Parts: sequence; structure tokens; C-alpha cells
Amino acid sequence: MRWPANNSLMKIGILGSGNVGGALGTRWAHAGHQVIFSSRNPGSKEMTELVLKAGKLASAASPAEAAAASDVILLATPWPATKAVVTSIGDLSGKIIIDATNPLLADLSGMDVGCTTSGAEMVAGWAPGARVVKAFNTVGASVMADSTVNGEKVVLFYCGDDAGAKKAVEQLVSELGFDAADAGPLTQARLLEPFALLWISLAMKQGYGFHWGFKVVK
Repeated sequence: MRWPANNSLMKIGILGSGNVGGALGTRWAHAGHQVIFSSRNPGSKEMTELVLKAGKLASAASPAEAAAASDVILLATPWPATKAVVTSIGDLSGKIIIDATNPLLADLSGMDVGCTTSGAEMVAGWAPGARVVKAFNTVGASVMADSTVNGEKVVLFYCGDDAGAKKAVEQLVSELGFDAADAGPLTQARLLEPFALLWISLAMKQGYGFHWGFKVVK
């Protein structure tokens, strides 16, 4: 059986321990998973405070150490730094990469990558053999920290080509209280990444604020 099995506790490395990585890693640690936050300065005051907040199942390490020790890796880096991070941390074959990045222009006016490929597909190319799943890119960090709005579950789409990896990600999504929705193969990231830009533009330019999300009604 390819690890991790469904309903298992996982070893999760966080690449990019800012608002997104911090929120998700802390909640996963509280849910019983072993979480390794990464930083170029794992002994810094900020990392020490994050580990204390996340609890006894959390620790800090360098990006390469966190990736090597984990079976699931959350990629929550700023897009311009993503390639350098992925290509500098060693062999990622067989590991599940949850790609939460969005390939946006610096001024958030549009996509840096889109239409004929996606950031997630590029990540898969930079990490040959890894099992890449796009997820956690269509809501903001405050929703990741609290995934219900007025008692309603926010939908969280994910996509990928490896069934086992998607099952593991579905578990991690559902554990946080989201309505987990399989959007299909990894090429669907070409749609989910612009969808994230819609959320961002509504949040920042149309007065929606940051604690809201989409809901699927069937």
C-alpha cells in the first residue's frame, strides 16, 4: 500500500511558514499529525513562537530537512521563490506535494502563468516523481484558520493525477472542516488558479473582506 493510507496520521513538512503555512500546519498539528515547519532560520524567534502555538507535535527545520523527513509536503511559498525552493531540497520522488501557491503577477493584476499550463503543472515538472495535488489556493489564510462562515462549510477544491495522493489530501482538507471537492486531474489547476484570483479581487477590491468563501449548492 502506498503511504499514507486513508484516515492515517501523517508527517507533514511545511515549505513556506507564513500566514498560509502557519495556519494549516498549526491546525494539522492540533489534529494529531506530525508537522515540521521550515525556515532558513529554524531557530528564529518567529519559528519558535509558531512551534509553541502548534504544540508538541510540531517542530522546525531547514526546508531540505523538513522535506526529507515528511511524506506530505505543503508548498506555500511566494510564487517567485517556488522554483528555487522546490529544486533545492533534493529528491521528492514518491512524496505528496500539496501545491497551495498561485502564479500571480506581483501587483495581483493578473496571472503570471495560465491558460495552456499552470503553476501546479510546473511544480510537477520541477519535482519529477512527486505526487502533486493542487489545493488550498482558493481561500485566504483566515479561512484556513477557521473554515466555516456563519455555520456554513466553505468549499475547498483540489485536483491531481494520483488517486492515492488525492485521497490523502481529501482527508487533510476534510479534517479542517472544509467541503472537500475533487475538481479532476492536475490540468484543472489551470482553472483553479484563476479562480483564486477571483477570490483575491473580490476580497481586496470589491469589499468582501477576507473571511468568506464559495459554497457548492447542488
